[in-house]
Amino acid sequence: MAEHYQPHHQSQLYQSQHHNPQQPRSHLVVKTATAVTAGGSFLLLSGLTLVGTVIALAIATPLFVIFSPVLVPAVITVGLLTMGFLASGGFGVAAITVLSWIYRYVTGKHPPGTDQLDYARNKLTAKAREMKDKVDQYGQQHTGSEPHQSP
Repeated sequence: MAEHYQPHHQSQLYQSQHHNPQQPRSHLVVKTATAVTAGGSFLLLSGLTLVGTVIALAIATPLFVIFSPVLVPAVITVGLLTMGFLASGGFGVAAITVLSWIYRYVTGKHPPGTDQLDYARNKLTAKAREMKDKVDQYGQQHTGSEPHQSP
């Protein structure tokens, strides 16, 4: 029953919207009147807003000029304070994140980036041993002494 009702209902809607090219003149008049009324109202509101903004600016400009020696440093101070608090909070969050990562790394929980850190540590250790061996060889060549035994 629902299958018959749905297509029939949709076809009626389609016919009423698309197969009736001649709408009654009263519909067109109502649509036009509504559009003109809405458009005119919005145009009037935008004009009133513009006038109000110009009047407010005309009143506020002399006040800004008179009080600018106080307002400018106050705005700069508030801006610097805000930036300082935001930076402090950001550094605090970064410190907590780093400490949490270090704690997880030390306790063996394998946080993200552990593999790269271990690889870099092993590479630096190998390079340090290589440089130590080169220094020992260089020192032996120039001093002529016996090789130094390292543990």
